[in-house]
Amino acid sequence: MATMNTYTGNKIDPMNMAVADISIQDIAHALSLTCRGGGHVSYFFSVAQHSINCMNEAKARGWSERLQLACLLHDASEAYISDIIRPVKVHLSNYLEIERSIMNVILERFGLADLSEEENAMWKQIDDEMMNFELKSFMKGEEYRTVDNLVSVPDKAERPWREVEAEFIICTEKLSITLI
Repeated sequence: MATMNTYTGNKIDPMNMAVADISIQDIAHALSLTCRGGGHVSYFFSVAQHSINCMNEAKARGWSERLQLACLLHDASEAYISDIIRPVKVHLSNYLEIERSIMNVILERFGLADLSEEENAMWKQIDDEMMNFELKSFMKGEEYRTVDNLVSVPDKAERPWREVEAEFIICTEKLSITLI
């Protein structure tokens, strides 16, 4: 069995994860140190900060805390298998299967295993709209990109990763259906 070490010191098999393997500290730490856009952005902007922005957009739209949590955790699998940019990810069917398997365990851990198709479409819509905003904001050559009107004002400040990590944990704890 091949295992990985996590930030909290756990040894887990990412190919065979269990609910007990999931730690919000591991997720928040890894995502706060993972840069969006494969690092090709104008300054360090983490996956965790993107996820917080998605959660805040869901809140601004008046969506339920359940959907806010789904938005916050939508990239949580990347804490265990890293981020791969979308233009490449769509060609990696095995990666997509692994990602889906890990996300299923994460969703179960946080009481979101029963998200409906409609709820999944809702968080994916915000993810796509936030990605367009980020491309326009952080990528050279995308300044003239048309973006959807967001209800919130996304935080695009360059922030210390430890601050983002702490905010991610606090938001998850506040929204969690299952206590951490």
